[in-house]
Amino acid sequence: MTQLDRAALALDQLPFDNRFTALLPADPDPSNRRRQVEHAAYSRAAPTPVAAPRTVAWSPEVAELLGLDEATCTSDDFAQVFAGNRIPSGADPFAACYGGHQFGNWAGQLGDGRAIALGEVVDRDGRHQTLQLKGAGPTPYSRTADGRAVLRSSIREFLCSEAMHHLGVPTTRALSLVATGEAVVRDVMYDGNPEPEPGAVVCRVAPSFTRFGTFQLPASRGDTDLLRQLVDVTIRTDFPHLEPGDTAALFREVCERTADLVVHWMRVGFVHGVLNTDNLSILGLTIDYGPYGWLEDFDPGWTPNTTDAGTRRYRYGQQPQVAHWNLLQLANAFAPLLDDHEPLQAGLDAYGERYHAGFQAMFAERLGWASWQEGDDERVQALFTALQSTEVDQVIFFRHLARVPVAAGADDAALLTPLADAWYAPDDVAGAVADGFVAWLRSWGERVRDGGVADDAERRRRMDAVNPRFVLRNYLAQEAIDSAEAGDPGLVLELLDVLRHPYDDQPGRDRFAARRPEWARHRVGCSMLSCSS
Repeated sequence: MTQLDRAALALDQLPFDNRFTALLPADPDPSNRRRQVEHAAYSRAAPTPVAAPRTVAWSPEVAELLGLDEATCTSDDFAQVFAGNRIPSGADPFAACYGGHQFGNWAGQLGDGRAIALGEVVDRDGRHQTLQLKGAGPTPYSRTADGRAVLRSSIREFLCSEAMHHLGVPTTRALSLVATGEAVVRDVMYDGNPEPEPGAVVCRVAPSFTRFGTFQLPASRGDTDLLRQLVDVTIRTDFPHLEPGDTAALFREVCERTADLVVHWMRVGFVHGVLNTDNLSILGLTIDYGPYGWLEDFDPGWTPNTTDAGTRRYRYGQQPQVAHWNLLQLANAFAPLLDDHEPLQAGLDAYGERYHAGFQAMFAERLGWASWQEGDDERVQALFTALQSTEVDQVIFFRHLARVPVAAGADDAALLTPLADAWYAPDDVAGAVADGFVAWLRSWGERVRDGGVADDAERRRRMDAVNPRFVLRNYLAQEAIDSAEAGDPGLVLELLDVLRHPYDDQPGRDRFAARRPEWARHRVGCSMLSCSS
């Protein structure tokens, strides 16, 4: 048996168990034409083959989870399958039907316009994982689009999915990044200058890709039967610990998971960029990596999305409130299934309480305080004020804070020197700006001595465990894109490896933890992005 035959056999032996398509109603129209789809949770749709698929990168951890070895993942058949050219045995490809609010406005039917799920497989831990090909061609939900994705956005999704997982942030995963050998035309900045770009397909992996908008669409149409079926199947497959049909309990758990998710985003400085209701997962996972960005200098008003530049609805500091608003829309969708709506309000209240408690616990860990105490709210607000007094790299600041002495007698230079790499304009850290930081650092040190983690080594260990040294900085992602588009995927692979260990120092890789260079300050792909992909 040849290596190609062995790879094909391995992929044909993936243990598909397609619960979503088996348990929920399908679109009865088999045609792949754009249309409104009613009384159905999905439409069956096959990927459109591409010219010359080539695997650019794959995740060893996700492959292992799915029981795929290196020989399989480096085979030609792997590229064929995960570009959509060959459907493995047992797969049941489909595109999901859902709606959503976009930028606060109801958009009606949306659906998987360029994502086609091959189906669900049982992983090595006995859990179901949906394999979804993003960029696999048109579906009934593509509207006027071509159903494709470009290499640029596909690299960003592939890398960030895995980076977030290793940071400890709930997320969808990415198995593979496959170049298609075909060009895709996109107008990157929506300025009337479309250009061809290399195309690609990412295989996304998650227990479920069910979204808030999955329930919103049938609710908006008054299709209570489908809405109830969706809730029942979601509980049965994704929340089996809940009582069958317990919509209120489902909603409360979604609220709590969403609160936990947003706390993680705020911890690592992740800005989703397009928090529409169709882009929030019912499982509390980060989903749909589009115009996201990493908060480098500490600016709560920053949004990476050009479409959001006017209102900054999805800015970093607004994410907790937007998630609450989106949960309110989900509550409205669930309301037809409940006679008593008080449990829905209780779920929304639980979100606020969980987020507030999680935010406090998270910052206590980041700052080496062991637990939250009275007066810490004011101390954190004072920190935010100092961080906004000059341009400060927030990743470096929090990472290096563990190196600042907490002894009462430390002089000003001893307090500021460990943070020197965080300043974008070192000369500005003088006068009132320097005084502000020194005052906060002395207050922080006093707080550490009074109820914090007093032992220097232990405090540093604990702070380093929650304050990453490496994140997928916007300019690093762009450098990887530039290299890959020129034919060299080496930086994609190196970044993937670096980001597997974001909390480790990794000697020799300091450049991946450096401040944003000046050339990246206003460059497209580094400072601002669009939804074009």
